Amino acid sequence: QVQLVESGGGSVQAGGSLRLSCAASGYTGSSNSVGWFRQAPGKEREMVASIYDGNGATYYADSVKGRFTISQDNAKKMVYLQMNSLKPEDTAMYYCAAKFGGLSLRESAYRDWGQGTQVTVSS
Repeated sequence: QVQLVESGGGSVQAGGSLRLSCAASGYTGSSNSVGWFRQAPGKEREMVASIYDGNGATYYADSVKGRFTISQDNAKKMVYLQMNSLKPEDTAMYYCAAKFGGLSLRESAYRDWGQGTQVTVSS
């Protein structure tokens, strides 16, 4: 059974940093993608970043390029999201989600989801 568990959220002032972690269990093989999504109150959920463990390919939303970095540790089955230069508009619930195969920008392509971790950035 696939299970995803996020951690690392918290409250930080603008300009600060956080590192989110996603522990993935139950996936086999090496052809999976993990995405980080976020949802702010009253807004639709959006993809922030994703990574494909087959070749390390990554995707970033324009709003986080240059500030966020997604990485993976395949041996530990962990995916990380390093968030620097945080802004109040980054405040949201952050979710990791996984799918078989390569990157996809479609939220519906991600089959398994974690429960989320809250990130709050104050000005």
